[in-house]
Parts: sequence; C-alpha cells; structure tokens
Amino acid sequence: MRYFLGADLGATKTHALIMDETGVVLGFGESGPGNHETVGYDGMFESMRSSMEQALQAAGLNKADITGAGFGVAGYDWSSEYEVTAETIERLGLTAPYRFVNDAVPGLVAGSDEGWGVVVVSGTGSNCRGWDREHQREGRVSGHGVMMGEGAGASELIFRCMQLVGYAWSKRGPMTRLADALIEYAGAKDLEDLIRGYTMYEYQIEADAAPLVFQVAMGGDRVAKELIHWAGCELGEMANAVIRQLGFEELSFDVVLTGSMFEGGPLLIEPMRQTISKVAPHARLTRLNVPPVTGAVMLGMEAAGLPITPSVRAMLKNTVGSIRNEVAK
Repeated sequence: MRYFLGADLGATKTHALIMDETGVVLGFGESGPGNHETVGYDGMFESMRSSMEQALQAAGLNKADITGAGFGVAGYDWSSEYEVTAETIERLGLTAPYRFVNDAVPGLVAGSDEGWGVVVVSGTGSNCRGWDREHQREGRVSGHGVMMGEGAGASELIFRCMQLVGYAWSKRGPMTRLADALIEYAGAKDLEDLIRGYTMYEYQIEADAAPLVFQVAMGGDRVAKELIHWAGCELGEMANAVIRQLGFEELSFDVVLTGSMFEGGPLLIEPMRQTISKVAPHARLTRLNVPPVTGAVMLGMEAAGLPITPSVRAMLKNTVGSIRNEVAK
C-alpha cells in the first residue's frame, strides 16, 4: 500500500492529512500559522513539522512510508520564492517527491470534479488562480487586494463599506443603516464619532465586521445591497482575468468558490455568476465542500506520478468527513 501526505499552510493554522492509495484518510494533524510573511520560514517549517508528525502518528506511519507529498503554501506568491520554499520543505526530511503551490490551488484540485478550472478565494482577503487540464499552465492575479485593485474579500468589503458610511456622514452619498450597525459594532457615540475614531485609528473596523454588511443588506438597505453586488462583480472580474489568461472562454469548467464570504449566498454569488457568464457562458460555479487540505494530498499523489482517479477522489471526500469537525475548529 502506498501513502500520501498533504499540507495546507494558512495564515492562521496548518493542516496535514495522510491518505492511502485508495483515498482512505488515515491521519490528520493541526498546528499554527504557516505563512512565512507572518511567522518567517522557520515558523513555516515548525508548523509543517508539527502537523505532519501528528498526522503520521495518527496513521501509524513514519516519513519513509510516504510515497508523495503536496503542499498548499500561503505566501508563496512568486517564482522568486521557489528556492527558499523548497529548501524549507526539504528540511522535513521526506524522501518522496513533492509539489508545492500557492494555497489557493488545493481548493481547485479538491473542489472541481476534474481537478482543473478556476478557484476564487474570498475570506479575509481574496485571490484567484486557475489551472489547465494538464496542470501545466497557471493563470493568476496578484492576491494583494486593495493595493492592486483586486477584490473582494472581507477586508476589501469593509474598506469600501467605511467609505460609503463616510459619504453618508458628509452627505456625498445617501444615508444607510450600515452607519447604525457600525456605530454599535465600534461602540461609537454617533456617526461623527465613528468617522473620527476610525480615521484616528481608535476604532478598529476590520474583516470580522463583514457579516454586518450582509445582515443590513438582507434587511433591505439599498447601499448595503449595492455594496455586496459590487463585491460579487469584483470577484467575477478576477475570475474573468484568469479565464482570459488560460483561454477558457469557450470551455465548460468549474469555478470553485472557497472562503467565508460565500456564506453570504446569492446576494454575493449571483452578481459574480452574471459577471463570469458574459465571458465564459459554460462556466459552472460550485462551492468547495471539503477542507482544502484534501486537494493538497491529491497533489501528493500527482507528485508521485499517479493518477487521481474518480474512485480515489470519491473515497477521499467520503472519508475526510471523519476529520471535518477537527478541521472546522
């Protein structure tokens, strides 16, 4: 029996998963953040090592038993980072072949029935990547949000939301119940105090306030509804950019949606769908319903030169449910 390791290195936590060649999940491990931009490459290594050792112990295996490994690495954005990322993974002491990609990509591998297409991430931040059928050509955006005019994750949504609340205060734009919601959220005295405290960095209004925008929109507030529509269109335009890069316009393929923002449902997803359909009418939007680390372990199988068959994919998705609650913590 052959065994494969996958690891999903995120900004807040790292997950490791081991499966056998039939797709049965055998072990899971979790550790701290793995993004080198926040914890450095030593911190990235430690998170990988800890989660991998937990997964190996749970599976009753050791490193020499691993046939192939795949890694989704938050913060691996440019080819100039390839060498140092590879050196960090080499420190794990695996003897098996491995492959590593940006952490958006495993969501595509896991979420698309065929393992290719486009993935759009909208969580705290946003990102978009695409792979062709052979996993040779990649399309991408920068993943750097407001700096590069890309959106919209929760951070970009709140950034724009506060601009609109500011317009309401200055009477540049219409009043909105977003103002009342954020006054209460921040503990401000009134709208002027909210703007004062926000611009003087006394009130921290960040990504975790995004659910308020959806709540206000569901209550019928026009400004909030238009804001979410804007976010959906922005996410659609990111996907369209990658679709054009890869020449997918006339193809039938999956656009995998992953991240907490998509819990907002049709208010966000429908304008995104409409935006994408103008460029790629045969694209299918689908929510990722398994942990991204499942895509990483499939990349481990691919790194070993083995095909990811439909039966392996189905078994993996069925048995990963045993650790789903642990991943969700």
